[in-house]
Amino acid sequence: MIIKFDYSTLKGAIVKIYGTQKAFARAMNMSERTLSLKLNNHIFFNQGEMTQATKLLNGQNNDLKEFFFTPKVQKIEQRKNTA
Repeated sequence: MIIKFDYSTLKGAIVKIYGTQKAFARAMNMSERTLSLKLNNHIFFNQGEMTQATKLLNGQNNDLKEFFFTPKVQKIEQRKNTA
């Protein structure tokens, strides 16, 4: 089973501090494509990238968990039985 992570808090911090993912990717010394793949759970962030990103976003050590280790919760649509 592959765990997917919810990067919405990270994405919000990126927009707040850098304005765009492209600008943040440049600051991280990675391509915009690579950042996009990471933010969409196609490839993982490594430890160095997590530490660097947290510092660039003016975060603290406790932000690491919220930025990178929040499990993605599957949304399940419930249908009402109208019969």
